[in-house]
Amino acid sequence: MKIQILIGSVRQTRIGPQIARWVKDITEKKFPTEIVDLKDWHLPMDDEPYLPAEGIYTQEHTIAWSNKISEADAYIFVFPQYNWGYPAALKNAIDHLYKEWNNKPALMVSYANRGGEKAAEQLQQVLQGIHMRITETNLEIKLSDVNFSPSDSDTDYPESLHRYEDELVSALNQLNLLYRSR
Repeated sequence: MKIQILIGSVRQTRIGPQIARWVKDITEKKFPTEIVDLKDWHLPMDDEPYLPAEGIYTQEHTIAWSNKISEADAYIFVFPQYNWGYPAALKNAIDHLYKEWNNKPALMVSYANRGGEKAAEQLQQVLQGIHMRITETNLEIKLSDVNFSPSDSDTDYPESLHRYEDELVSALNQLNLLYRSR
């Protein structure tokens, strides 16, 4: 099972890459894993003439995005909660495609002062709408539990994230079961 970890925030100052790196370090002990940062993908809003469900793409960036997403068997969405919702960039990236997501397992890792439950609930509805198979357990990182400090490196993450390792491993086991039961 090849897993892509999608970083759902494109803000200039963000901690998503640090969380994604931690998730990758844990996940790649069992599965081939790749980080896909939405900040590296230029995906304009609604610039395709056909509905994504038709699978007909005319824009080079959409074709490249389709090819990238098609490489994975399962996904881990790492995203913050903004005003009780998840980032618009993540919604746009998901909405660019349709069939590429179908029947594939997904795990959500949200983060916010209180863990990002509201954003995860919204994203879960969207993932169900594109027929993804979502783990029963998702990870909600409470920023009050983790000491993030400003860093120039996206690969450094605080050791306090390890308090969530057992929850992540449990959710990864669920992701694997969903993949194997396809």
